[in-house]
Amino acid sequence: MAQIDGSPYPRIRSALGCASGQSRVGLGMEETRLVAACPANSRRGMTLVELIVAFTILLVLTSMAVPVARTRVRRIKERQLREAIHEIHTAIDKYKDMADGGKLGIQKLDSYGYPESLQALVDGVKGSGQAADTKLKFLRRIPLDPMTNTRDWGLRSMQDDPMSSSWGGQNVFDVYTKSMDKAADGTPYSEW
Repeated sequence: MAQIDGSPYPRIRSALGCASGQSRVGLGMEETRLVAACPANSRRGMTLVELIVAFTILLVLTSMAVPVARTRVRRIKERQLREAIHEIHTAIDKYKDMADGGKLGIQKLDSYGYPESLQALVDGVKGSGQAADTKLKFLRRIPLDPMTNTRDWGLRSMQDDPMSSSWGGQNVFDVYTKSMDKAADGTPYSEW
């Protein structure tokens, strides 16, 4: 008779559940003696120590992944902030070039050729000369500030101090985010 796993009764071992972890209810006298022949390591399941080790490994992996995910989200927001500021600056520069070229009609003296508000870039301005019948628009909409999740940007006019956090109201020369957070290099986002 061939022996499997050192047992002379391979069919009885599998019927008893040694190899398959099945229930041993309703065993006869002969089978009860054979239950003792089942090795202890053939039982299925995990011990408490194995569970603790597994959860510890998962905890370490998770704690390593969270900072990486936060850094990635922060970098994405920083890239979106740069793109939004660039879009607004490009629109302001186009407005200024057209105003200096006399293509936007009459401008206020204290505006220095810059728009009166960000909304003026969206709403459009009547042209002059050949473009007198058209409205020239410079932005489709005011870009979303990714740091504050609003369309409310900090504004500076030509007459304001370059690091001012209050707007004089004469024109829109520069924009900045109202977020008080700092970038990874320590510079405040409002100075970008």
